[in-house]
Amino acid sequence: MKHLSTDKIDVHALWAQAHHPEAGGVVLFSGEVRNNHQGQEVSHLFYEAAEPMAEKMIAALLAEATERWGLQVAIAVHRLGEVVVMDTAVVVITAATHRQEAYTANQYIIDQIKHQVPLWKCEHFVDGTRAWGGHCSCQHAPLTNKIP
Repeated sequence: MKHLSTDKIDVHALWAQAHHPEAGGVVLFSGEVRNNHQGQEVSHLFYEAAEPMAEKMIAALLAEATERWGLQVAIAVHRLGEVVVMDTAVVVITAATHRQEAYTANQYIIDQIKHQVPLWKCEHFVDGTRAWGGHCSCQHAPLTNKIP
């Protein structure tokens, strides 16, 4: 499976791949483009990546999360190029025996994609200005595979 795409992400098709007979919890995170950022009206985003490296890193993150939390399914797809308001920029789906593992793994995967994977975001504003970066507001809380 490719983890980067210049095409619209088909969330429904990915969701259809996420079910597994051993999974009691399936979690879907969809990162959507919103119409504002820090008081400015956003027209669209533009994503670039070091594609071969990003593909390998996302695959490795999914494999790590699968091992660490015993996932039955781990999917991640990130858009490249122009992504307009209300379109999906990134999807992460995790399925596990129990919901807590699916939730924890899902958050870990999206946070690591935002922190580690060579992806760059440019926000284009309605007033014609633009700004690179600012793509992560993730918390840096340490994660464990212990279930509370």
